[in-house]
Amino acid sequence: MKECRVNVIGAGLAGSEASLYLANLGIKVCLFEMKPKIKTQAHKLDGFCELVCSNSLKSEDIETASGLLKAELLKLGSNVLKTAKDCSVPAGNSLSVDRYKFSNKVTQLIRENKNITVCECKVDEINLTEPTIVATGPLTDEALINNLKKYIGGSNCYFYDAIAPIVSLDSIDLSRAFWGNRYDKGNAEGDYLNLPMSKEEYTNFYNELVKAETVELKDFEKVFEGCMPIEVMAKRGFEVMRFGPLKPVGLFDKSSGEKPYAVVQLRKENENGTMLNLVGFQTNLTFKEQKRVFSLIPALKNAEFIRYGVMHRNSYINAPLCLNNCGQLKEYPNIFIAGQLSGVEGYVESIGSGLFCAINMYRYINKKNLMPLPSTTCMGAIMNYIACLASPFNFQPMNSNYGIIQCDKEFKDKKMKKRYIYENSMNEIDAFLHKCFLVEENKDKKQNV
Repeated sequence: MKECRVNVIGAGLAGSEASLYLANLGIKVCLFEMKPKIKTQAHKLDGFCELVCSNSLKSEDIETASGLLKAELLKLGSNVLKTAKDCSVPAGNSLSVDRYKFSNKVTQLIRENKNITVCECKVDEINLTEPTIVATGPLTDEALINNLKKYIGGSNCYFYDAIAPIVSLDSIDLSRAFWGNRYDKGNAEGDYLNLPMSKEEYTNFYNELVKAETVELKDFEKVFEGCMPIEVMAKRGFEVMRFGPLKPVGLFDKSSGEKPYAVVQLRKENENGTMLNLVGFQTNLTFKEQKRVFSLIPALKNAEFIRYGVMHRNSYINAPLCLNNCGQLKEYPNIFIAGQLSGVEGYVESIGSGLFCAINMYRYINKKNLMPLPSTTCMGAIMNYIACLASPFNFQPMNSNYGIIQCDKEFKDKKMKKRYIYENSMNEIDAFLHKCFLVEENKDKKQNV
């Protein structure tokens, strides 16, 4: 094959995955990233694959859609997901990472790869004549968005995302907290620090939360249901938080001998556990109000907030209008769109989108037909949904879920159905790899590196 270079724009989860996958197949990659010279409001790190919201990549249980998707991506050869597992911190059934260690390790893998050239600059225009994967994520620069609008057959969409606060372990009143997992799943010592509240304490917290001052959103700004600010959730009803992130089910405070009325869970942000994330506490409260209201949680009375929660703009294209189910622009075959910009929602979904676009970009530059994954797999179902099934009139980002995965059999038992879907998916991935000849090609490329 004549040597062909692929441009990848953006070194987030999708762009890093696409770059590493192509480079490991011997393809020369030019990876464009505007950091560290230019950062958005949400970015703090200089390195690649920065997780700007939660540090959790959700459940690894194969009976969950997120767990199924991870299993598929590891079988397909995901480098970023493998690195995430190497940088994990205890979190029960979930895959959570030390975000600093994770970013540093992915950055090192990219910078040490002889087939990847990193270009630290902002890209304002897409070169339609060169094979390119656009993976600039939900915080895509406005100039590039405006350029992309010329080619996507419709206006792009926006919603607003919220980030949860992080507190210092040393500042928490541990006499009002206990370690444990819901239903004792995961580490026997407990992966989450649980902050219990009585009904009176919860009521006081709720009353102050619903009337707290927020940063005002403009009329066109929408909050995505999958990442709802805690104050928005609270305003939907007194009990709503107790059926969401504050649910006390499966938790028991052995030191007090009492069952809590509500429980706030904190998850480790780094490997040694000195920084903790308030799980489910994405927020648009002002910094002053975050300090005041969240300190009403008894264990957080004197908490030190290392990072306050913030809102930021998320951008995504109207995928049903302009993408095929391989992530390629319908009218401009040189261009693939990966990650959250394409309309997938979530960390692992973004990794998967980057990987899948890289697989099909490899086929495209080798003048082979593109290959969609079947909708009986989780990744295939996501790609098929955003490109073919979703309505272009009210398109919203889609994450992994069993509702979009096709199943050719009927089951009365949900666990049996999920087990069947998992086993069938693994077989489909094997067949996909064999048909793509990627198993043999990966083996040959590794021998030549």
